[in-house]
Amino acid sequence: MSSSFTQSKASSYGLTGWVKNTSGGKVEGEAQGDDEGIQKLLKALESGPPAASVTKVDQSEIDVKEGESSFTTK
Repeated sequence: MSSSFTQSKASSYGLTGWVKNTSGGKVEGEAQGDDEGIQKLLKALESGPPAASVTKVDQSEIDVKEGESSFTTK
């Protein structure tokens, strides 16, 4: 999976937050928004883009991050 796929999907669902590729070949980030948008993003991440091999999607609840206005790639 790639951070650009995640950023595109999250933005299309009206979510804010960030995503980045790690040195270990993984993608990590945080997203916030309404429950419907979060669920759509999680479903998209479980499938990933056509060329991706998604083995696991971890999620956890975090505190709201004030001041975010978009979904960015770090």
